[in-house]
Amino acid sequence: MTTQSTTSPLAADSPAVSARSARLAAVAAGVTVVLWASAFVGIRSAGHDLSAGPLTLLRLAVGAAALGAMVLVRRDAWPARRDLPRIVLIGVLWFGAYNLMLNTAERRVDAGTASMLVNVSPILIAVIAGVALKEGLPRSLLLGVAVSFTGVLVIGFGSAQHGHTDWLGAAFCVGSAVVYSISVILQKPLLSRASALPVTFLACVVGLIVSLPFAPQLAHELPRAHTSAVVWTVYLGLMPTAVAFTTWGYALARTKAGKLGATTYLVPPISILLGWLMLGETPTWVAVGGGVLCLGGVAVARFTRR
Repeated sequence: MTTQSTTSPLAADSPAVSARSARLAAVAAGVTVVLWASAFVGIRSAGHDLSAGPLTLLRLAVGAAALGAMVLVRRDAWPARRDLPRIVLIGVLWFGAYNLMLNTAERRVDAGTASMLVNVSPILIAVIAGVALKEGLPRSLLLGVAVSFTGVLVIGFGSAQHGHTDWLGAAFCVGSAVVYSISVILQKPLLSRASALPVTFLACVVGLIVSLPFAPQLAHELPRAHTSAVVWTVYLGLMPTAVAFTTWGYALARTKAGKLGATTYLVPPISILLGWLMLGETPTWVAVGGGVLCLGGVAVARFTRR
């Protein structure tokens, strides 16, 4: 007499489940990339009426409210107390400093250029993750990073306005990239033991708290801001913040940080397209060629031998 195995055909470690998880992670990463690309356009537009600090504060207030509602509905387990210092650091860096520096930068440089400069971050993520998280630096990742970074450079040269770049604005963009990269490395091990949604909510609240000194300035600027600026800021809080950071956390928990970081090379070509459609910033053919290189580099970086 034989005994039937009690193991499910779709066990957690089965190839079918692993493939499904990889597909869902890829979809989550795609949602994040599109929403973050739109954020560069939204910041550029809203920044005409709201300065960097007030824009950061209002965006995070909307994001925290939306994330709080999602937490109440989902009721995911809260992170352990020992993880709170790391979450506080992520909130200060990624939600506070990153937004403030990027908002400042986009008052000086256009959305497409800002997105390209910030996208030096996947190189930093890949290198730091390869060393600090011991993810390694496979040839496919290094080749993909090289191809995509070449695309970013091509876009940069093709999109420079009148051959002049605001170096202070560029410096703020690079600073944003550094903060972003460090935050991803801090977040990666945390998501192996905590759900992405409550982690994102707590970090957003921390960013909101450190942005509170800009409240008087927001109270002064908000009544004078155009409706479009307020609408864009609400959008930034709901979609690129509440939704995109949650989908990013979901994808990061299921993907190596270096590979996931490489997917953000898709942001510049999408940002340039949206800037063209919504802000009247016309891309050059050189920029289009750079976008193709970015797409090719992402494909190479995500390739893994079976």
